[in-house]
Amino acid sequence: MDKDFLLSTETAQHLYHEHAAKVPIIDYHCHLNPREVAEDHRFRSITELWLGGDHYKWRAMRTNGVDERYITGDASDWEKFQKWAETIQYAFRNPLYHWTHLELRTAFGIDKVLNPDTAREIFDECNEKLKRPEYSARGLMRLYNVESVCTTDDPIDSLEWHAKYAKECPEGTKMLPAWRPDKAMNIHLGKDWIDYINRLSEVSNVTIDSFETLLQALRVRHEYFAQHGCKISDHGIDTFYAEEYTQEEVENIFQKGVRCEQLTEKEVDVFRSAMLYEFAVMDNESGWVQQFHYGPLRNNNTRMFDSIGADTGFDSIGEWSAAIPMSRFMDRLDVEGKLAKTIIYNINPKDNELVATMLGNFQDGSVPGKIQWGSGWWFLDQKDGIEKQLNTLSILGLLSRFVGMLTDSRSFLSYPRHEYFRRILCNLIGQDVENGEIPASEMPRIEQMVEDICYYNAKRYFGI
Repeated sequence: MDKDFLLSTETAQHLYHEHAAKVPIIDYHCHLNPREVAEDHRFRSITELWLGGDHYKWRAMRTNGVDERYITGDASDWEKFQKWAETIQYAFRNPLYHWTHLELRTAFGIDKVLNPDTAREIFDECNEKLKRPEYSARGLMRLYNVESVCTTDDPIDSLEWHAKYAKECPEGTKMLPAWRPDKAMNIHLGKDWIDYINRLSEVSNVTIDSFETLLQALRVRHEYFAQHGCKISDHGIDTFYAEEYTQEEVENIFQKGVRCEQLTEKEVDVFRSAMLYEFAVMDNESGWVQQFHYGPLRNNNTRMFDSIGADTGFDSIGEWSAAIPMSRFMDRLDVEGKLAKTIIYNINPKDNELVATMLGNFQDGSVPGKIQWGSGWWFLDQKDGIEKQLNTLSILGLLSRFVGMLTDSRSFLSYPRHEYFRRILCNLIGQDVENGEIPASEMPRIEQMVEDICYYNAKRYFGI
């Protein structure tokens, strides 16, 4: 993994080193903890920084036969790190192998291969460097030339850490909230949903006793987020919801929900359809970008969910029929002139061409690349998945207008995923140039295309 890792031609090397590598990072969707940024968190060890909350690594460790005590349990930091070192030697061809060594090299200057023999030396060297002030949360963001990050935040969040950071560090990496209102849609969860609605009522100072007042409360919070610099929403959904409904139907479903009455599957989908539409209208009115991450099958392992909760590595690719509801959802908004800039991420690769062709149905000439297909997400954010997304988008859309990569991560060491993406991008384009499929005489335009995908398209698209 030298400086030309993944760059198989001279043109690829030129595009990466002279262009892609030199532009900043706009990480427009991540799950960083805003408090850790605001307080400039110092990490006690490489284990906290590297393995804390990283369900990608956790899944690999479980597959390698590692007991849960060494993953999410009470084992020491060294013991957990040791188990990861034992696992990584079995991870050839898994993206974790590339990411692990990119992170060691770019953050710590360590070129050694991680394995059981080198584990203690690497553990100690990383921990010694983590004592330095430049290895704090903000220091790592500076190291990776991160210009902006957008965290993932619930409508009831106070955004106090965003405000504190913006006041204290106006010249640092920009940290903006992103609106994630999924919990307001979860009427099927009964008492948990009611508890959430009550909390939303408190923070918005709106008495929620109808569907209309629910929307009022959400609009209050939507405006609150806008005042704190929010420009992006994000929705984690099974599939798109676009059932036909009347306001009376939705109100009746809302009242059944607050009474904790049993709802039919159709009623739940009608409620979700109404909510998803209203969220889209709010985003359009505010000039925000709306993002939709659809398709995962979450919390498959009941035993482990009951033991350690959600987002711990027990999710997988799901399968829903998305084409018709996706089309209906966007078509209604388009007909009404309420379709905001939109990014769609699929987790199932079978939907690649579906999403890529859906984009073209709703481009309206008002904004270049108004409807975007998001970069390879979750199980697809690896070399094969990224190449397939780039190739399919190139064939069925305009790759030059793509807004590029994001980390979608909880880790401050995930920024090399941008480097990983940029190297793959430059390698594909470089191969086309050297094969004569893109004319070498157009090199200035090619160079600009690379910089646009890596940085400038996102900067213009989000207005950050």
